[in-house]
Amino acid sequence: MKKSDADQGQSASELISGRIAELGDWRGETLRRMRELIKEADPDVVEEWKWMGTPVWSHDGIICTGESYKNAVKLTFLKGASLKDPARLFNSSLDGNARRAIDIREGEAVDASAFKALVRQAVALNGSGKGDPSKKAKS
Repeated sequence: MKKSDADQGQSASELISGRIAELGDWRGETLRRMRELIKEADPDVVEEWKWMGTPVWSHDGIICTGESYKNAVKLTFLKGASLKDPARLFNSSLDGNARRAIDIREGEAVDASAFKALVRQAVALNGSGKGDPSKKAKS
């Protein structure tokens, strides 16, 4: 997607759908499926298009981003280090204090119920104000 697409009045949802179609391979199908799971987990999720073409899903703050690379689709949870991950879906960005990511490679499946649980936890964490310095400063 070119930056000019956003200037032509397309919604974030339309831009994300365009990215999925543009990929046209297993990465597009993977991103489509993960988007569907995010919406199932949180029907009130807001889709955004940020940072020169990155799909973002938010609810009281960013839940996760969805990026596509040659060999993987990466879903990065900005507060992933604070989420319980008993199914061990997080397999990337494990060293940081905040973020955690799930890299999905061609042919790999993600446990849908475990993924939706992560999304719901992220929404709950965003709503709690924990981990948000701006909310702590107001206390």
